Amino acid sequence: MQKRTEKHSRKKKKKWLWITLSIILLIGVGVSAYLFTIYSNVKSTVDNDIHEAVTGIDHEATKKKVEKEEPINVLLLGVDEREDDKGRSDTMIVLTLDPAQERMQMVSIPRDTRTEIVGRDMDDKINHAYAFGGSDMSVNTVENFLDIELDYYLRMNMEGLGQLVDAVGGITVDNEFAFEYGGENFSEGEIELNGEEALAWVRMRYDDPQGDAGRNERQRQVIQGVIERGANINAVNKIDDIMDVLGNNVATNMKFEDMRNLVTNYRGARKDVSTYQMTGEGTMIDNIYYLQIPESEIQKTNEMIQDFSS
Repeated sequence: MQKRTEKHSRKKKKKWLWITLSIILLIGVGVSAYLFTIYSNVKSTVDNDIHEAVTGIDHEATKKKVEKEEPINVLLLGVDEREDDKGRSDTMIVLTLDPAQERMQMVSIPRDTRTEIVGRDMDDKINHAYAFGGSDMSVNTVENFLDIELDYYLRMNMEGLGQLVDAVGGITVDNEFAFEYGGENFSEGEIELNGEEALAWVRMRYDDPQGDAGRNERQRQVIQGVIERGANINAVNKIDDIMDVLGNNVATNMKFEDMRNLVTNYRGARKDVSTYQMTGEGTMIDNIYYLQIPESEIQKTNEMIQDFSS
């Protein structure tokens, strides 16, 4: 009788062991399927909705740089696009990522900078390059202006920037002075911003003592805030929202594999961030305001980017 009871007990334990293993297996299969779905959705969104090639960038050369984990330059374009208006690139930032020394640099080019618009055979405001010839002309014009080589570009509609802030759960910025804009009040010091507040915060220009330069600094802070928050959030919970925003508002010559390599090999670059704002002198030409940037400033900026990349 005792042996029979022990035998029954072993069978019962064995049965529950199989049930437990089956549940774990099912959960594992479910998680794997879910992760595969996320992977597939992200890859599809990037390659089909976001990817937009440009002729001015040698993708194969860039791919080799990324594989070797060499420094790369990325042109960030913030565009205010409206109905029946292609818009202008009101934000132009050259972002340099240096994975070896885990650092990145953001150089802002003022929107009113007067320079040659490559492909139009004329001098005009640098932000008009996008209106004339889209991302291709913007890339070619910035490369010619600074005498640098760009590896990637990323264009975002400014409305999408606000949506992205919401998608990552808001950001923290350091506000240098109190002001009101767009129905929002911003106190001095460290403040939390949602998407709508972030857009108002970066768009204010005329009440800033530094004018466009001050606005550019705020834009860099928002970009840095999104990168920081995005790198620390639970991606599984937020990925669908983030990809919806990116799919509707972003264009880049990066493919999914490029992005994956950057996330894997370049994510440490956010540990050390430096910023720079190009400066010049305002002038009126034919009743139009331009910012004339002296050759010495252009050369200085070129050397900053080249030195950072070496």
